[in-house]
Amino acid sequence: MKKLLTFLAMAVLTLGADAACGKKVTSEGTLKSYDAEKKQLVVVDAAGKATTITLTPSTTGADKVADLVGKAVKVVSEHNKADSVAAAAKS
Repeated sequence: MKKLLTFLAMAVLTLGADAACGKKVTSEGTLKSYDAEKKQLVVVDAAGKATTITLTPSTTGADKVADLVGKAVKVVSEHNKADSVAAAAKS
């Protein structure tokens, strides 16, 4: 019984640590589309890979997303939830 409880405790701790990994992902590319109803945007990178990212109430720059469709953007997200959205810096 002790072994089972120890195993369950370790499983819960492992899952909890994984859920809050804090890994930030930066997506750079063209903002292909924005669905205001679903609060989702699609970013297509230089290789043509599309990524769907959801805006949250705390997303920085969310109020300007509609103006960025078709333009180069930089989106920082965690688990496909946007932390910030901005026009990509021109180089």
